[in-house]
Amino acid sequence: MTTVRIAAAAYPIDFLPDWAAYQAKISAWVADAVGQGASVLVFPEYAALELVALLPPELHHDVTAIRPALQAFLPDFLTLHSWLAQQYGVGIVAGSLPVAHGQGFVNRAYLFGPNSGPDGQSSYQDKLMMTRFEDEEWHISPGSGLRVFELGGVRYGIIICYDSEFPQMSRQLAEAGAEVLLVPSFTGARRGYTRVRVGSMARALENQVYAVHAPLIADANWTYAVEEAVGMAGIYTPSDDGLPEDGVLAQGGWNEPGWLVADLDLSLTRHVRADGHVLNWRDRVAAADRATPAEVVNLDGVRA
Repeated sequence: MTTVRIAAAAYPIDFLPDWAAYQAKISAWVADAVGQGASVLVFPEYAALELVALLPPELHHDVTAIRPALQAFLPDFLTLHSWLAQQYGVGIVAGSLPVAHGQGFVNRAYLFGPNSGPDGQSSYQDKLMMTRFEDEEWHISPGSGLRVFELGGVRYGIIICYDSEFPQMSRQLAEAGAEVLLVPSFTGARRGYTRVRVGSMARALENQVYAVHAPLIADANWTYAVEEAVGMAGIYTPSDDGLPEDGVLAQGGWNEPGWLVADLDLSLTRHVRADGHVLNWRDRVAAADRATPAEVVNLDGVRA
């Protein structure tokens, strides 16, 4: 396959009354993206925190108590997304949520293939780098290990929000064959959104791959776990032959909920890797070899 139609959600948090309302909302969103021809759907980081509304009100602002309480929804959450992936024959990156792991909790994004279900064709990627809020207040632990997921003959990597700001992780995914990086995010201010956007664009440039940014949108003062989330969906590319000169293939509106749907032509990124104006992917080896420890040169005329 050389072209894949992908959908990145700028997904809004709502205060929902019950599980049936959540199921109806997710089902409608998936049907909408499928109706636009998308075969891979990406929901944002912590989109599943919408389920906090279904917990007792006294838990809504207690972020540590929210973590174990959310586990009660996990079986139905997995069943719903698995069924939707099978029903529509698509890949779905579900909104991430805290999942019990070992002695603590990780921020986990599940991915479901079109044949997901009891035979095991679903998996997940845990966030590896915690923000200060996750680490210091929420006590979410880093997961372990990176995975590359193959869907329809295309390999994808998932780098969750802050992970996009560290080049080593995306490089490992690209080394394992990922041609598309999926970037679910939750950022509470424009500066945070900008960091993830710039990180995603840099990862697309240096690995000569596509990066697909799906942000959470929220005005939810009813829970400290989310409160405010801002951003706009975006799909980024290397800036080279046949690709956008500004590195932006598609972009939604600021804080505008909805799907951003675009066709990713992998023949273009494969071409620029092989014969672009610059060869970032090829030259990664030389760059690593030449990045020797820096010498300090004193030009102040004062002996150090």
